[in-house]
Amino acid sequence: MASGQHHPTETRAGGWGWRARRTRGSAGGRDKGISGGQRRRVSICMEILTRPALLFLDEPTSGLDSAASYHVVSRIARMARREGMTVVAAVHQPSTEVFGLFHGLCLLAYGKTVFFGPAADTNQFFALSGFPCPSLMNPSDHFLRTINKDFDKDIEEGMEGKKITTAQAIDTLVNSYKSSVHLEKGGAVVKKEERPSFLTQTWVLTKRSFVNMYRDLGYYWLRFAIYIALCLCVGTIYYNIGHSYGSIQARGSMLMFVAAFLTFMAIGGFPSFVEDMKIFGRERLNGHYGVGSFVIANTLSATPYLALISVAPGAIGYYLTGLQSSIDHFAYFAVVLFTTMMVVEGLMMIVASAVPDFLMGIITGAGIQGVMMLNGGFFRLPDDLPKPVWKYPMYYIAFHKYANQGFYKNEFLGLTFPNNQAGGAATITGHEILRDYWQVQLGYSKWVDLAILGGMVVLYRLLFFVIVKLIEKMKPMVQRLRFRSDAPSVHIAENGSAGSP
Repeated sequence: MASGQHHPTETRAGGWGWRARRTRGSAGGRDKGISGGQRRRVSICMEILTRPALLFLDEPTSGLDSAASYHVVSRIARMARREGMTVVAAVHQPSTEVFGLFHGLCLLAYGKTVFFGPAADTNQFFALSGFPCPSLMNPSDHFLRTINKDFDKDIEEGMEGKKITTAQAIDTLVNSYKSSVHLEKGGAVVKKEERPSFLTQTWVLTKRSFVNMYRDLGYYWLRFAIYIALCLCVGTIYYNIGHSYGSIQARGSMLMFVAAFLTFMAIGGFPSFVEDMKIFGRERLNGHYGVGSFVIANTLSATPYLALISVAPGAIGYYLTGLQSSIDHFAYFAVVLFTTMMVVEGLMMIVASAVPDFLMGIITGAGIQGVMMLNGGFFRLPDDLPKPVWKYPMYYIAFHKYANQGFYKNEFLGLTFPNNQAGGAATITGHEILRDYWQVQLGYSKWVDLAILGGMVVLYRLLFFVIVKLIEKMKPMVQRLRFRSDAPSVHIAENGSAGSP
């Protein structure tokens, strides 16, 4: 073919058996994605995932040809019968085959109910009202033409051969409906299906989010590669630093880099999370799941990737540097690195809820982390920080404080270094270094620092939960206030109060 080759893929659109087609042009491969009709079918499939008892579909056949429209509506009708669902669909000019699939029909004309009852009775109703459907004509076309008065010059012919306007035809049909048996029939009671439980929602969202993270190279895989490169750089720069007096500063600098800059890279997944937030916002409005399910699912799905990033690159930097080689010390190092990255991701979730634009969100998140980094106790020792604001409360709010102190306690306690200071002892212990050199708080163990970081992981996600809930509550109020402020004001001047121009 002159336009290129067509390679059908085995991609199912919503599990309905339609296949997406990938088009590759002659100038090179270019993925066009799915068509508009396939997107419409996927959107319908998304709405029926939760098996709602009542499903509203606004023009589900728009943009589809007659064959596709028939297959879509037939599948929906079959599913409605099988699941006991009630489907309300607004359809423009359905074909004869599609019209035959309707169980009930409601015809509205300018705020009036023309007919509401079984679709099979519509022809008889119109015939008895004086507007029979001509043979070989699509019934839906006849009904719409009869009650559409947008073109009022068109005239309908009544029972006795009289010429009447469309408005008169509508009044005749409305009166006929009011006196018909269809008005007296009550609708069947809708049986409400049980919605998926909280655990089911969380499990399904976790699997979906895990697959999305796996497929999106920018979410974790690119960060994984950059972390390996950075840890190789750190490991070679600080390679086998030994136990000299100069290694004290080197160890502290290396651990600070891990606590500050490696965790800072966690903001790289922010653009992908913003896209997840857009999907969450749409599905949340449709009532598919709650905020709690989304938060827990996002945390669970991210855990394996963050654990991999903490262990594999962390081991490269840790052992190349020559830090304490016991497995328990490295395990604590990896757990603190993992927890700190979870804290940063929770912080970026909060930023995403308040700043939906990914570029502004990255700038905001980087600024917040920069301020915390300055107060972490490395660039400026804790006792030297100005007490208003920077020491109290910023020093204790910054997660870098607990990450740095956890790393320092894990590394320095139990070690002894030669003392180069004149007049001092020949050696200096790790405890003395922590107390005097790094000004670390030794009143509690390193596990308390880890527990505080774990509490921050939970706290930041709870704050995200609360912020999303508040936004949901406040958005309608803000929109009402904006509508009132945008409403035009009307000023009425009394006669004679103003001169004529």
